[in-house]
This record gives sequence, structure tokens and C-alpha cells, in this order.
Amino acid sequence: MNNRIENFENLIKTDYGNIAGIVVLIGSEKVYESYFDGYTAYDTIHVASVTKSIISALIGIAIDQGFIKSIDQNVLEFFPDYTIKRGEKTIQDITIKNMLTMTAPYKYKSEPYTKVYTSGDWTKAAMDLLGGKDNPGEFKYSTIGIQVLSGILTHATGQSVLHFATDHLFEPLGIKAPASAMIHCKEDYLAFLKNKHVSGWMMDPIGTHTAGWGLALTAMDMAKIGQMYLNQGCWNGRQILSSTWIKDSTQESSRWGDLPYGYLWWIVSNEGLGCYAALGDGGNVIFVNPAKKMVVAIASRFMPRAKDRIELIRTYISPLFEENQ
Repeated sequence: MNNRIENFENLIKTDYGNIAGIVVLIGSEKVYESYFDGYTAYDTIHVASVTKSIISALIGIAIDQGFIKSIDQNVLEFFPDYTIKRGEKTIQDITIKNMLTMTAPYKYKSEPYTKVYTSGDWTKAAMDLLGGKDNPGEFKYSTIGIQVLSGILTHATGQSVLHFATDHLFEPLGIKAPASAMIHCKEDYLAFLKNKHVSGWMMDPIGTHTAGWGLALTAMDMAKIGQMYLNQGCWNGRQILSSTWIKDSTQESSRWGDLPYGYLWWIVSNEGLGCYAALGDGGNVIFVNPAKKMVVAIASRFMPRAKDRIELIRTYISPLFEENQ
């Protein structure tokens, strides 16, 4: 076994050089934890779009707590002061479920990141892009659009997303809550993506935290979230998130080509195993295999076109650790 692990770690160093840490849990027991490229267990990594799956969990918790009635509520219900653009009709039909399943329509062809992230209110800037000529229902992956969900959480709970997450998710799981962080220009944004050591949770100038990216976590933090999902929302005897929400959010609700999508979670197995994953740019992953009671967390620093982590898990990680249980 030691030789096989050594070979596996050599593969990581040679073929997956941007991986910072890997944690594997089976049956809630840690069977592997290792760090690479000078990183340690205490280093946080920008998990990119894994942030979306955390936001999904927070929406579920807000529903459990009664702050939000239903995912069928219209987005506009949470922004009573928002002024709808003249001639705009589609936005009135967009629901929280459309946001969670990436089936909301937008008025752009490519995401105008700079326009949104140089504005004073990122949620309003995202709202201004919602709607248009298409009706809700067709899959359209959006990072800036998901910012609307942070606005909904803030308005519904009366707390910042970070405070709500700290009280209801991070502290119960024993995750050290990140500090709030800000970017002031494009150079700050690029530095956040490229710097080897980053921390915090990004927020806009009015204090609304990002929903589509911008959160930094450790590999073990990600593993804990995956384990909580595997445990049907339970952690150390406490129900953090309802099992109903986890069931609903990790089964297909929409589809991007051949890839099924839940509520900001990807469904990554059609082999009856029910596997699902939070996926972030650069190769950040929370992978859950309910049939094998396995959780794999991979933290990776940003790198364009990183190699497929699900393939890494299926080909190397699962066979390496499953057979030894």
C-alpha cells in the first residue's frame, strides 16, 4: 500500500502540480490527508465555484429556519425597492429555483465581470442583467448572476452572508470562519486569483459577500461540508441542513449538455451510485459518493484548464482507498 500511495503522490506532483491538498474520508473516518507544493493543513485556498454549492446549502438552511418560504418564491419578492427596467417582463417570472438550477435568463452573451465587479452594488448589477427575451427554463451557467442569491440571503435573514454562514454552517462544523475581504480594482482581482496564499470571503462595497466565487477554505473544511451532506445534513448529532434539501439539491433539476445539475451541485455519476460534486475552477472539488460512503476534497490553486479532477478521483483515488476498507 505504501508503494501505491507513493506512486499516487508522485503522479500528483508531476501531472497535477497545482493541487494544494487532498482529504479522503470513508464512513466518516479520515483515510488520507496530504498536502503538496508547500501547502499545509492550515492554508486556505480560493475554492472558486465551490462557493456556489456553499450558497446552495445556506439557501437550504434559510428555508429550514423559516427566513425563506420556498424556492418557488419570485426573486423580486426580496427586492421591493428594485426598479424594473422599462419593457422588462421576464424578470417577474424568475424564481429562486431558477437561480439554483442555472435556468434563469440573462441579457448578455458573455458575462460582463468587470461591469459588475466595478459597480457599487454587485447584487443590483446582477439584477440588472436578469431577464431579457428568453423565458426561464433553459440552462445558462452564470457566476455573476448567482450574486442575486447572496442579496436574497442578506435581505431574508437580516444578516450578512458571512454572519449567517458562521452561525449556521461554519461554527457547527468546526470550520474557522473567514474574514471579509474586498477587491478595489482589476489588479486586486487578478492577484486574488493568482496569489499562492489567499484568505477570506470577498464582498462588494456595501458588504454583500460573493455567491459565485470568492470564498477561501482549507481542504479539510471542504471535506467536512461533503461529510455533512453524506450524513444527510447531520453533524455530531445536530441537524445542520434538512435531509430533504440535500436529496432535492443533489438530484437532476436541469442539464448542461450531458451534465446533470442539481441546486448548484453537479451530478457526476449515472452508474447508480448517486455521486455528486461541488466543482470550482482550477480543480477545486467536494466529491460525495453515497454508495461507497466516500468524500473526497481537493484544494487547488488557480490554473487555467486544470486536468479533470473527477477523472482523477474515479481512476486513482477511489480504487486506491476503497479496497482497503
